[in-house]
Amino acid sequence: MKMLIVEDNKILLADLTSFFNEQEFLVESAEDFLQAREKISLYQYDIVILDLGLPDGNGMELIPIIRRQSSDTIIIILTARDAVEDKVRGLELGADDYLTKPFHQAELNARVRSQLRRKKFNGKNELVFNEIKVDLEAARVFVHGRGLNLTRKEYDLLLYFLYNQNRLLTKESIAEHLWGDHIDQSDHFDFIYNHIKNLRKKITTAGGNNYIKAMYGMGYKFTEDI
Repeated sequence: MKMLIVEDNKILLADLTSFFNEQEFLVESAEDFLQAREKISLYQYDIVILDLGLPDGNGMELIPIIRRQSSDTIIIILTARDAVEDKVRGLELGADDYLTKPFHQAELNARVRSQLRRKKFNGKNELVFNEIKVDLEAARVFVHGRGLNLTRKEYDLLLYFLYNQNRLLTKESIAEHLWGDHIDQSDHFDFIYNHIKNLRKKITTAGGNNYIKAMYGMGYKFTEDI
């Protein structure tokens, strides 16, 4: 899952980035309002952890911008403000949750996981597509009950496909989802083919069907349709 952390405290930002990287999230960061607004306008995120007290603006004003970009991005406000009116206004604008500083990383992680289950996976801890089952808590994938040994990128790629079943996904959107804004430094997307080829092979070798269909000149689609 792709996460943006908007936080002007450099120490806290570094701690959260390290923590969520260890939790297998693809983490990007912004230290001020303008940088956050630019990233939000250019890229789409699964989760945004948003500080309100930014040096050059009110983080609250970013919530409607995020919502115009995506209705299902998870927004968790993280701030030193504990006034009830701030919490209410943030939720009314479209935030999903609100956590007041100081906080424990474990609690923030639990809230992120809870929102992921609720918004992305209909409240479930398992994601099932025919013979494929994903244990979201353990980050394990099974085909006909047989565990697959996937790399982090292959696992993220499979989740991205499962979340976007029957949708055409361009190479650019796949690359951005897996590598974030660092993909701007690449001048081609040939490496995506290798990750897709390896994921497809691991699924079919375990007895699964090939659901990853190449759409010539356009991208890929995860579908049962031939």
